[in-house]
Amino acid sequence: MKMLQTEAFIRIGYMKLRQLEYLTEVVRQGLNVTAAAEILHTSQPGISSQIKLLEEELGFPLFVRQGRHLAALTDAGQDVLTHATRMLDERENIKRVAREVNAPSHGSFSIATTHTQARYALPDVISRFATKYPNVSLHIQQGTPTQIAEMTVNGEADLAIATEALELFEDLVLMPCYRWNRCVVVPKNHKLAGCESLTMELIAQYPVITYIFSIADRSVINQAFKQVGLDMKVVLTATDAEVIKAYVQRGLGIGIIARMAFDRAHDHSLVALDAGHLFQHSVTSMAVRRNVWLRGYIYDFIQWFAPHLDRNMVETFMTSLDREETTRLFQKQAMRAEMR
Repeated sequence: MKMLQTEAFIRIGYMKLRQLEYLTEVVRQGLNVTAAAEILHTSQPGISSQIKLLEEELGFPLFVRQGRHLAALTDAGQDVLTHATRMLDERENIKRVAREVNAPSHGSFSIATTHTQARYALPDVISRFATKYPNVSLHIQQGTPTQIAEMTVNGEADLAIATEALELFEDLVLMPCYRWNRCVVVPKNHKLAGCESLTMELIAQYPVITYIFSIADRSVINQAFKQVGLDMKVVLTATDAEVIKAYVQRGLGIGIIARMAFDRAHDHSLVALDAGHLFQHSVTSMAVRRNVWLRGYIYDFIQWFAPHLDRNMVETFMTSLDREETTRLFQKQAMRAEMR
């Protein structure tokens, strides 16, 4: 089979890139040919026909079939998919190089991130970016960390910014941006409002409103309670710090949120109690798809958001293929990241 695959890839130049697009999109859509056809604005029979032609040219099946349905990729099909994805990435990279040469200050830039990052961490750098690059169309897509990672892996976003889940996707290059911790928010008339030394025991006495598990590294909060043998009485969870604060104001419980999400001027009816000594800090990271060529304005954006990530450092992350080496580099740079 290895010899057969090698000979097949030698003949890859005779194939149409469109066939490889069909293959990758069918896999991306969970082997649903109809869904892939809708995404690619073509017909289901057309995709099926082109995939069969590709299989005939390669000399082996790409899919395990159950009747007329695709059940799974074959082992050889998985190998082809890996190479096809790389080839299509390189085609897009060539297009990006052309755009950079011909119009370095024009283009589009899509960022996938959480509500907390979009609302509290990004406004200043977004304003700076829009001032320098008025002809770049900027798009912010919000979601959970897992959704954000998937958007970036699938090419729907150029850059992901989140605190967790990104490391679970091997197709992403992960770079640390900044460290942060949490605060407890309570109404001004709450018993804890004047507390000068917050403890886990005090928090455990009250109902808690905080993030859903997949948002803002909620696992750190759970682990902190577990370590001291206490239970957290969670009465409400949300993806949005503004929602958490709204229900704290209504007296449903005390809130645990990212410290950056408390605005003293805006949240004047609440009091924020520092909880940095109770919870391990978290690291917000950026991620880009591996093997993608970045436009110059994306490098600028990255460094404005995380000053220690200059172009040389970003390229070092992107060219490091050894996962252990990348992990060590991440940890080293995380120590340089500012605390917010």
